[in-house]
Amino acid sequence: MSRPPVALTIAGSDPSGGAGVQADLKTFSALGVYGTSVITALTAQSTQGVSGVHVVPTEFVIAQLETLVADVRLDAIKIGMLANADIVGAVGEFLRRHPHEHVVLDPVMVATSGDRLLDDDAVRAVRDLMPLASLITPNLAEAAALLNTQLARTLPDLRLQAMALQEMGAQRVLIKGGHLKDGPEAVDLLLHVDGETVLRAPRINTVNTHGTGCTLSSALAALRPQRDSWLQAALDAKRWLTAALVAADGLQIGHGHGPVHHFHEIWGH
Repeated sequence: MSRPPVALTIAGSDPSGGAGVQADLKTFSALGVYGTSVITALTAQSTQGVSGVHVVPTEFVIAQLETLVADVRLDAIKIGMLANADIVGAVGEFLRRHPHEHVVLDPVMVATSGDRLLDDDAVRAVRDLMPLASLITPNLAEAAALLNTQLARTLPDLRLQAMALQEMGAQRVLIKGGHLKDGPEAVDLLLHVDGETVLRAPRINTVNTHGTGCTLSSALAALRPQRDSWLQAALDAKRWLTAALVAADGLQIGHGHGPVHHFHEIWGH
């Protein structure tokens, strides 16, 4: 057997299994990638919301990272919730010491509910981290927070904000526009080195969408070492996530917003 690709997720833990490190590891496994993880925060969380966050000390985040890469060769890195400015800065220093060609930064700063998850110092630190990533994947609220502007409401707004993020140093930008407007399609915009691509998929009628952002960014990290370009990885990740949303209702996890079905291609229906 050949060696599988190996991906690292640097993110927070979600006990309900739908988001964070748990969602990332499930995504890696579903897409044929061996997953490793560095945990930045523990959350008390369910499908109905977050009731508490316990941040891992920055020194121990660094220890996890350095111990891992001294032993394991990584093919991709996905960065999610970094909890505070100190951890953001530490991850930035880690990437400067260990540059990598496949780094996906999901700037987890604003929950779907609109609640800010990072303070202003941490948001500034995330802006400094952006140029070290191959691709950033903000949602509408996160793009607005990074740019200190209003939420995008149209596809032309998305385009202008993606271009502004590139001007701030982002190499490639995928803005997740699933909440852009009600309609038959969920639309994302990918700005890459060869231009832009609008990623379209049917809007799935389900409340079980917990962890979609984490899952998409980890799918991108998992697929890029197996594809010829970020564009192809994005197209395949979008297709796979849409199928995971279609199958989500069958899981029946919790009483709130349940997870997508990461193993829809493996478990069957």
